[in-house]
Amino acid sequence: MEKLTFYALSAPEKLDRIGAYLSEKLIRDVSRHRYGYVCIAMEALDQLLMACHCQSINLFVESFLKMVAKLLESEKPDLQILGTNSFVKFANIEEDTPSYHRSYDFFVSRFSEMCHSSHDDADIRTKIRMSGIKGLQGVVRKTVNDELQANIWDPQHMDKIVPSLLFNLQHAEEAESRSPSPLQTTEKEKENPAELAERCLRELLGRAAYGNIKNAIKPVLIHLDNHSLWEPKTFAIHCFKIIMYSIQPQHSHLVIQQLLSHLDANSKSAATVRAGIVEVLSEAAVIAASGSVGPTVLEVFNTLLRQLRLSIDYALTGSYDCAIAGGPKIIKQHEERMFQEAIIKTTGSFASTLPTYQRSEVMLFIMSKVPLPSLHHSLDTGKAGENRNRLTQVMLLKSLLQVSMGFQCSNMLTALPSSFLDRLLSAALMEDPEIRLFVLQILISFIDRHGNKHKFQTISTISDISVLKLKVDKCSRQDTVFMKKHAQHLYRHIYLTCKEETNSRVHYEALYCLLALISMELANEEVVVDLIRLVLAMQELAQVNEDNLPLYNRCALYALGAAYLNLISQLTTVPAFCQHIHEVIEMRQKEAPYLLPEGVFAEKPRLSRNLDRLGPEILFRQSKISEVLGGSGYNSDRLSTPYVPQLTDEDRLSKRKSIGETISLQVEVESRNSPEKEERAPAEEITYETLKKAIVDSVAVEEQERERRRQVVEKFQKAPFEEIAAHCGARATLLQSKLNQIFEITIRPPPSPSGTITAAYGQPQGHSIPVYEMKFPDLCVY
Repeated sequence: MEKLTFYALSAPEKLDRIGAYLSEKLIRDVSRHRYGYVCIAMEALDQLLMACHCQSINLFVESFLKMVAKLLESEKPDLQILGTNSFVKFANIEEDTPSYHRSYDFFVSRFSEMCHSSHDDADIRTKIRMSGIKGLQGVVRKTVNDELQANIWDPQHMDKIVPSLLFNLQHAEEAESRSPSPLQTTEKEKENPAELAERCLRELLGRAAYGNIKNAIKPVLIHLDNHSLWEPKTFAIHCFKIIMYSIQPQHSHLVIQQLLSHLDANSKSAATVRAGIVEVLSEAAVIAASGSVGPTVLEVFNTLLRQLRLSIDYALTGSYDCAIAGGPKIIKQHEERMFQEAIIKTTGSFASTLPTYQRSEVMLFIMSKVPLPSLHHSLDTGKAGENRNRLTQVMLLKSLLQVSMGFQCSNMLTALPSSFLDRLLSAALMEDPEIRLFVLQILISFIDRHGNKHKFQTISTISDISVLKLKVDKCSRQDTVFMKKHAQHLYRHIYLTCKEETNSRVHYEALYCLLALISMELANEEVVVDLIRLVLAMQELAQVNEDNLPLYNRCALYALGAAYLNLISQLTTVPAFCQHIHEVIEMRQKEAPYLLPEGVFAEKPRLSRNLDRLGPEILFRQSKISEVLGGSGYNSDRLSTPYVPQLTDEDRLSKRKSIGETISLQVEVESRNSPEKEERAPAEEITYETLKKAIVDSVAVEEQERERRRQVVEKFQKAPFEEIAAHCGARATLLQSKLNQIFEITIRPPPSPSGTITAAYGQPQGHSIPVYEMKFPDLCVY
């Protein structure tokens, strides 16, 4: 070998003849089963290859590769392994000159085939599979950086390489679950095909450029589809973790786009498959946070929300489209529900990777998809339509809640524009209690920027709030502007939410948390005054009970007022205010524990039926609060004015019985603000019956008017032209006759007392000139 190597180095032009001779010998020995000579010839080829790096090595490599291919074609596992080892040594050599005509197609196919070996002997099977993986690794190393070589990233190669590696990864997980003990695996760690396959896959993906990512990911998705690996989802998540950590960070969004389009392609697959894809998306999004989610952020959320909408439709109709092969599939409700929850979780995962400005855009986008009873959104009608609307509203608001978790913004005015807040607050007027609760929780997530919300999860009247260790910052200028713009709108919805009969304990806890957080995050002196007025209005709501609230709701409003005033009195630190609040709370503890949160919001609430005869000493008095806070510099005039919510078109557009509410509010305003209320005897005789009658009458009149308008519009849309023309002509004739009568009256003055008709200057007038024949000066004519 030493002489042969010396000769080859001295006369490199002879290399191709040496290679041709050795390969001829080796082919003869293989066919004659003289395997000792085969090994000697192969070793000689290896040593020559390692020693010679001259420019004419290309011709020698041709002979070498022909020999390796011959060994790989052999049925003998030892020869296959020998050929692979030689190829790996060759792959690690960096050649000086590239080759234009070398092809590795056979090697990719053969090594992939070896990766799937199913030899009877387990040890030999493992060795062959490992050789196949090493061979693929060698092909990748040899070709990936050489632009003149056959492109390894072509789908024809990737469709063989990637599934072969995944096959070994997948079978390793099954083997691991059957492994006897971890102590026995220490020696065999080096011989584990799974680890080798993972290392090879990481190397392959790490070398992938921008344009090649798609070809590398597509076979992964197809493999997971073909082997039904989305449903347990453990392996799929493992694969995509390898992918996300291996590729260059700036390419992360390409993987996510591939997964999204795959989700779209599987929109009619089983819910478990779709849920698996979405779970993988969720995991990938968290890893992609270090890189980028890409330019099409809204497209990600658009796809997820579209899938959510489809899932809701599937759950309601009970089957997929009948157009698919095999007819409709039966849908399992709980599986669709699981898929919907996975979508919501993934929406939150994506949002957590985004900066604040993009997150607020996403929230606007989701909110714009929520079907609300407003002028701009048409709701589905009928029973099925209502179910669809409700499910869509719930799911989208759940998604919005996930996105709003941990939302931190210094300037709420820009992060939460009017268009968003208006739509969100209008959802607070829905009849469905679950939807109202989501709205309250979303508002709490936005406002809580110092992590205080968990401290207000239960309503209580603690004597010293310092134990809560609250984080309070001074209200910034931006927050003041935000409250100036939106405060009244916010108070109004809080007040109207309190009046809902379907409120439960969680609603009152959310309202208390919301009021407390506004007081700590967004409060200046004016806001504090308005919040106190609002809570006193809630107390009056429970006391007067115009809306016939259930007993529990009335007690809950009293208790909510007590808890909030106890908190705000300690935050404002005005001694006389604190004293008044504590006196009332102590009096309630003695005489009316059913008006305190500890009594109402217990597992078994203590209620009293006798709420109409409460003494003034157990109620918070507006005059007293106004007096004590006025002495400390607060606006006593504003404090002494009872809170009345503003009326808007929103009530009419929402599903509430808003007309009755409007009438009761107008009566309240009149009875409070009218200077001559003593003279208005009828106003004081308003009872529930009269209000009910007014509501029914108003509703009937409005229904008639709406029906009349509909008929007119329908007539002008569908009636023939002649009929419309005749109708309008008749109307015009009638109008002309009325006008003629008016002209007659205006031109002919009434008879004078003396019985003679006189003109303006007392001259007798025989006949009058019609107005349309009179001559006016030009300047008088318009």
